Amino acid sequence: MEGIDGRLEQVDGDARFAEFVAERGEALMRYGYVLAGNPHDAADLVQEALLKVRAAWPRLRSKDNPESYARTTMARLHIAAWRRRRREQLTWEPPDREHRDALPSGDERAMWLALSGLPRKQRAVLVLRYYEQLDDAEIAKVLGVSRGTVRSQASRALDKLRAAVPVEWSAVGEGAR
Repeated sequence: MEGIDGRLEQVDGDARFAEFVAERGEALMRYGYVLAGNPHDAADLVQEALLKVRAAWPRLRSKDNPESYARTTMARLHIAAWRRRRREQLTWEPPDREHRDALPSGDERAMWLALSGLPRKQRAVLVLRYYEQLDDAEIAKVLGVSRGTVRSQASRALDKLRAAVPVEWSAVGEGAR
Protein backbone atom coordinates (compact mmCIF):
# COMPACT_ATOMS: atom_id res chain seq x y z
CA MET A 1 0.00 0.00 0.00
CA GLU A 2 2.91 2.33 0.70
CA GLY A 3 3.96 2.30 -2.95
CA ILE A 4 0.50 3.34 -4.11
CA ASP A 5 0.40 6.30 -1.70
CA GLY A 6 3.82 7.40 -2.92
CA ARG A 7 2.65 7.28 -6.53
CA LEU A 8 -0.50 9.25 -5.69
CA GLU A 9 1.62 11.91 -4.01
CA GLN A 10 3.88 12.05 -7.08
CA VAL A 11 0.87 12.47 -9.43
CA ASP A 12 -0.51 15.22 -7.18
CA GLY A 13 2.91 16.93 -7.21
CA ASP A 14 3.08 16.65 -11.00
CA ALA A 15 -0.35 18.27 -11.30
CA ARG A 16 0.66 21.11 -8.98
CA PHE A 17 3.87 21.67 -10.93
CA ALA A 18 1.96 21.67 -14.24
CA GLU A 19 -0.48 24.19 -12.75
CA PHE A 20 2.42 26.39 -11.60
CA VAL A 21 3.99 26.33 -15.08
CA ALA A 22 0.64 27.11 -16.73
CA GLU A 23 -0.03 30.04 -14.39
CA ARG A 24 3.45 31.58 -14.15
CA GLY A 25 5.20 30.44 -17.34
CA GLU A 26 4.55 33.65 -19.28
CA ALA A 27 5.72 35.81 -16.38
CA LEU A 28 8.91 33.75 -16.17
CA MET A 29 9.44 34.21 -19.93
CA ARG A 30 9.08 38.00 -19.57
CA TYR A 31 11.56 37.95 -16.68
CA GLY A 32 13.95 35.83 -18.74
CA TYR A 33 13.64 38.23 -21.67
CA VAL A 34 14.46 41.23 -19.52
CA LEU A 35 17.37 39.35 -17.97
CA ALA A 36 18.85 37.83 -21.13
CA GLY A 37 17.93 40.48 -23.66
CA ASN A 38 16.56 38.16 -26.34
CA PRO A 39 13.76 35.60 -26.61
CA HIS A 40 16.01 32.64 -27.43
CA ASP A 41 18.21 32.93 -24.35
CA ALA A 42 15.10 33.75 -22.30
CA ALA A 43 13.45 30.50 -23.38
CA ASP A 44 16.61 28.58 -22.52
CA LEU A 45 16.76 30.21 -19.08
CA VAL A 46 13.13 29.38 -18.35
CA GLN A 47 13.51 25.81 -19.53
CA GLU A 48 16.64 25.18 -17.46
CA ALA A 49 15.13 26.85 -14.40
CA LEU A 50 11.91 24.83 -14.67
CA LEU A 51 13.95 21.63 -14.85
CA LYS A 52 15.65 22.60 -11.61
CA VAL A 53 12.35 23.65 -10.02
CA ARG A 54 10.80 20.32 -11.02
CA ALA A 55 13.68 18.44 -9.44
CA ALA A 56 13.25 20.46 -6.23
CA TRP A 57 9.44 20.45 -6.32
CA PRO A 58 8.90 18.06 -3.37
CA ARG A 59 10.91 20.46 -1.16
CA LEU A 60 9.23 23.56 -2.63
CA ARG A 61 5.65 22.45 -2.13
CA SER A 62 5.85 23.44 1.51
CA LYS A 63 7.04 26.93 0.57
CA ASP A 64 4.58 29.65 -0.35
CA ASN A 65 6.33 31.04 -3.41
CA PRO A 66 8.01 28.65 -5.86
CA GLU A 67 8.23 31.49 -8.38
CA SER A 68 10.87 33.27 -6.30
CA TYR A 69 12.95 30.06 -6.37
CA ALA A 70 12.52 29.92 -10.16
CA ARG A 71 13.53 33.58 -10.61
CA THR A 72 16.57 33.21 -8.38
CA THR A 73 17.55 30.09 -10.33
CA MET A 74 17.16 31.99 -13.61
CA ALA A 75 19.38 34.84 -12.39
CA ARG A 76 22.06 32.38 -11.27
CA LEU A 77 21.88 30.47 -14.56
CA HIS A 78 22.20 33.75 -16.46
CA ILE A 79 25.34 34.71 -14.55
CA ALA A 80 26.76 31.19 -14.89
CA ALA A 81 26.28 31.40 -18.67
CA TRP A 82 28.02 34.78 -18.66
CA ARG A 83 30.98 33.26 -16.82
CA ARG A 84 31.17 30.33 -19.26
CA ARG A 85 31.07 32.64 -22.29
CA ARG A 86 34.04 34.74 -21.23
CA ARG A 87 36.12 32.91 -23.78
CA GLU A 88 35.57 33.47 -27.46
CA GLN A 89 33.60 30.70 -29.13
CA LEU A 90 35.05 29.73 -32.47
CA THR A 91 32.96 28.33 -35.29
CA TRP A 92 33.92 26.68 -38.56
CA GLU A 93 31.41 28.60 -40.64
CA PRO A 94 30.48 32.09 -39.50
CA PRO A 95 26.97 33.22 -40.44
CA ASP A 96 26.57 35.15 -43.69
CA ARG A 97 24.89 38.02 -41.90
CA GLU A 98 23.90 39.03 -38.42
CA HIS A 99 20.43 38.10 -37.15
CA ARG A 100 18.54 40.66 -35.09
CA ASP A 101 15.28 40.18 -33.25
CA ALA A 102 12.53 42.68 -34.01
CA LEU A 103 12.63 45.51 -31.49
CA PRO A 104 10.06 48.16 -30.67
CA SER A 105 10.44 51.49 -32.42
CA GLY A 106 11.31 54.97 -31.23
CA ASP A 107 12.47 55.72 -27.71
CA GLU A 108 11.71 52.23 -26.45
CA ARG A 109 13.96 50.79 -29.15
CA ALA A 110 16.80 53.07 -28.08
CA MET A 111 16.46 51.90 -24.48
CA TRP A 112 16.39 48.20 -25.46
CA LEU A 113 19.46 48.69 -27.65
CA ALA A 114 21.25 50.44 -24.79
CA LEU A 115 20.30 47.61 -22.38
CA SER A 116 21.41 44.93 -24.83
CA GLY A 117 24.78 46.67 -25.12
CA LEU A 118 25.48 46.27 -21.40
CA PRO A 119 27.65 43.40 -20.18
CA ARG A 120 25.64 40.48 -18.76
CA LYS A 121 26.56 41.11 -15.15
CA GLN A 122 25.59 44.79 -15.33
CA ARG A 123 22.30 43.95 -17.04
CA ALA A 124 21.57 41.30 -14.41
CA VAL A 125 22.18 43.81 -11.60
CA LEU A 126 19.82 46.35 -13.19
CA VAL A 127 17.13 43.75 -13.82
CA LEU A 128 17.29 42.51 -10.24
CA ARG A 129 17.31 46.05 -8.84
CA TYR A 130 14.64 47.72 -10.98
CA TYR A 131 12.53 44.83 -12.29
CA GLU A 132 12.66 42.54 -9.25
CA GLN A 133 13.09 45.47 -6.81
CA LEU A 134 15.75 43.72 -4.76
CA ASP A 135 18.15 45.62 -2.54
CA ASP A 136 21.94 45.40 -2.87
CA ALA A 137 22.30 42.67 -0.24
CA GLU A 138 19.67 40.47 -1.94
CA ILE A 139 21.23 41.03 -5.37
CA ALA A 140 24.66 40.14 -3.99
CA LYS A 141 23.26 36.92 -2.54
CA VAL A 142 21.50 35.94 -5.79
CA LEU A 143 24.55 36.63 -7.96
CA GLY A 144 27.13 35.33 -5.48
CA VAL A 145 29.10 38.59 -5.38
CA SER A 146 29.80 41.28 -2.77
CA ARG A 147 27.51 44.26 -2.16
CA GLY A 148 30.30 46.54 -3.37
CA THR A 149 30.40 44.66 -6.67
CA VAL A 150 26.64 45.11 -7.01
CA ARG A 151 26.92 48.86 -6.42
CA SER A 152 29.85 49.28 -8.82
CA GLN A 153 28.16 47.21 -11.55
CA ALA A 154 24.94 49.21 -11.16
CA SER A 155 26.83 52.50 -11.27
CA ARG A 156 28.74 51.51 -14.41
CA ALA A 157 25.58 50.24 -16.10
CA LEU A 158 23.64 53.42 -15.33
CA ASP A 159 26.53 55.56 -16.59
CA LYS A 160 26.50 53.61 -19.87
CA LEU A 161 22.72 53.98 -20.17
CA ARG A 162 22.90 57.72 -19.46
CA ALA A 163 25.52 58.10 -22.17
CA ALA A 164 23.27 56.24 -24.62
CA VAL A 165 20.10 58.20 -23.78
CA PRO A 166 18.98 60.59 -26.55
CA VAL A 167 19.25 64.31 -25.78
CA GLU A 168 15.46 64.79 -25.74
CA TRP A 169 15.15 62.15 -22.97
CA SER A 170 17.67 64.04 -20.84
CA ALA A 171 15.63 67.22 -21.19
CA VAL A 172 12.43 65.40 -20.15
CA GLY A 173 14.20 63.90 -17.12
CA GLU A 174 15.51 67.30 -15.99
CA GLY A 175 12.07 68.88 -16.29
CA ALA A 176 10.54 66.13 -14.15
CA ARG A 177 12.89 66.78 -11.22
